[in-house]
Amino acid sequence: MTRRVLSVTHDPTVGPGSGQPLSRAVGWHHPAELEAQYVQEVAEASHGLVRYEVVERVAIDGFPVKADGFSYDAATYLACLRAGRGFHQPEDVDYHRLLSELEAVQKVNAGAIDEVWLFGFPYCGYYESRMGGPGAFWCNAPALADRPEVPDVPGRGGRLVLPPAQRRYVIMGFNFEREVGCMLENLGHRTESIMAQVYARRTGDANLWERFTRYEQTHPGRASAGNVHFAPNSAHDYDWGNPRPVLSDCDDWLRYPHLTGERRRVTCRDWGDGDMRLHHQWWFQRLPHVTGTTDGIRNNWWTYIADPDLVEC
Repeated sequence: MTRRVLSVTHDPTVGPGSGQPLSRAVGWHHPAELEAQYVQEVAEASHGLVRYEVVERVAIDGFPVKADGFSYDAATYLACLRAGRGFHQPEDVDYHRLLSELEAVQKVNAGAIDEVWLFGFPYCGYYESRMGGPGAFWCNAPALADRPEVPDVPGRGGRLVLPPAQRRYVIMGFNFEREVGCMLENLGHRTESIMAQVYARRTGDANLWERFTRYEQTHPGRASAGNVHFAPNSAHDYDWGNPRPVLSDCDDWLRYPHLTGERRRVTCRDWGDGDMRLHHQWWFQRLPHVTGTTDGIRNNWWTYIADPDLVEC
């Protein structure tokens, strides 16, 4: 699946006379490098099934507008960053205003793009992922409701119209303070939300998503692949470096849909000894990714992750 992306970066110039964008002035990651790494990581994680193509890039030398109309200037933001406090609340960006300025929904409707990536800084106000469009559902954030008009957009002639989307799409939010492993974590939580919806009407052992995400702490002796925060043997959130051996059928999912129930002892050595990126790659690669259907659900779960419009609600 080739998915077309509108990639947007808020990286304002800071510092009198420096001419440096915030990412460089503070020593954070370069957004363009993170973008390229993420494209490569998703291709690897999905066994080459999901190929992202960035078809448009927008670089914004400024701070996004918050939901209540507030926007930082460089001095205010840097003062908060140095103090480690005082950041504006509510934190959320005004998604409707931003999407209107980008004409993103029009581009989704025209088939020019399939999703939007937002790159920003700490306290920028992005959710890790958010879904819009008809029948949009929780995607690690509340669904983005339609709002036809956005009032008083400076420099754009007053009111902008945000047309209703004709299909579902996802807006990813990435923090260029963090590395690509955190970007995979965002995708992981998107995956959890979407696959929970795919299997929402299945109960018991017929809910294969629930089976896939089992781990020792919640299902003693029946651990599977776990979830984004919990490896099969994790004792707490982000405990990807736990050396405790447990029995797991995590490798059985590589044979899906021909599950045998075979288990083996696994430890953190199997998924990178605590490395976030390696754990997430290990977890993603065990998602079913073959042709056909089982109980009316596709055997390639990546189709739903990449295109939430395929999910029945």
